[in-house]
Amino acid sequence: MAERYPGGVISKTPPVVTGPTGGEGGSASGMWTLDTVLEYEKAGSWPKPILPRRLYAWGYNFSGQVGDNTTVYRSSPVQIGSDTTWQSISSWDHSLSIKLNGTLWAWGRGGNGRLGNNSTANVSSPIQIGALTNWAQVSAGDNFSGSVKADNTLWMWGESGKGQLGVPSTVDKSSPVQVGSLSDWAQLSCGQDHCHAIKTDGTLWSWGDGPNGKLGLNDIASRSSPVQVGSLTNWANVSAGDSRSGAVKTDGTLWSWGFNQSGQLGDNTVVTRSSPVQVGSDTNWSSVSHGKLQSGHAMAIKTTGALYGWGAQGDGRIGDGTTITRSSPVQVGALTNWAQAIAGSYHTAAKKSDGTFWAWGGNGQGQVGNNTTVSLSSPVQIGSLTSWFQVVAARRTTVAITKG
Repeated sequence: MAERYPGGVISKTPPVVTGPTGGEGGSASGMWTLDTVLEYEKAGSWPKPILPRRLYAWGYNFSGQVGDNTTVYRSSPVQIGSDTTWQSISSWDHSLSIKLNGTLWAWGRGGNGRLGNNSTANVSSPIQIGALTNWAQVSAGDNFSGSVKADNTLWMWGESGKGQLGVPSTVDKSSPVQVGSLSDWAQLSCGQDHCHAIKTDGTLWSWGDGPNGKLGLNDIASRSSPVQVGSLTNWANVSAGDSRSGAVKTDGTLWSWGFNQSGQLGDNTVVTRSSPVQVGSDTNWSSVSHGKLQSGHAMAIKTTGALYGWGAQGDGRIGDGTTITRSSPVQVGALTNWAQAIAGSYHTAAKKSDGTFWAWGGNGQGQVGNNTTVSLSSPVQIGSLTSWFQVVAARRTTVAITKG
């Protein structure tokens, strides 16, 4: 406290607080007594300090996916540069990241213009995309990318041959183009060659490649512009995987659709679905992540903090200590302190509520991060840090941000 609030002189004029209040950032001028400051901070009306956010990556690096300016595979976390203002990330065979100042950055495989830098070349370290400072959320698909800006407009770039950019053109775009003119987009998730998005009114929308019913529109047709999935307005978060997708509603129910040959939908069948089907009857699901492999897996967390997985089980990627394929959710251990879990192609990356990082599954390129290339069928802690903020399992790479 002494560093943040030096002195103890009270002024007749309270400090002027600018910027966000009750969150990170902002600034204050003037002097209050320390006791008064503590009262206002407890009430959430004093700006908190911005904690440093560092970027790390490891695993497969043939096309610069790690971002450390090399193409050397890494089997343990490597810090990317020295910047401490990384805010969020999304990865497939390339990565997208937004910094605290709202700028957009990209690196990794560049084919089809997926990096958005007006090029198709691979990039082995983060480069800024344009000069705008209003990017809010990003999602990396297989050969394309998308983002929602702070004004809730939707932007896409990269491969467009299957309608995955949501614009009336099959020509690849190597820089961001706006999808329509609406400004009511809230959350975006890009998969192999399709996308889902939730609007601010809670409606769910899909576009891109349609085989296997992955769009959830009750058919297998492709769409080159967003189409609403049903008429419900209670979708909370959505995850587009390789050839199937899943979502959680505001009532805590879990839903899946698309390819299901290995039980990837979790509905206790191997029947492919072209519209959302509920997974079980529980109403306490919090988040879901579908993996980046057709015969892959999915992971989900309940509001209790319990972790579950299902689908194809090669290399132990579900984490239940076996290599048995599961067609319905099976709990991973008995702990209830899981905060994030992201399904990659062959492995899973997860974070606990105590800020520790855990990973398991296929590890041929060191993507688990435990300094080996041995696959694991149950979670192992990576390092000893307790400051992991966001973790992402990409195709065969892992990218993560620490906070503090």
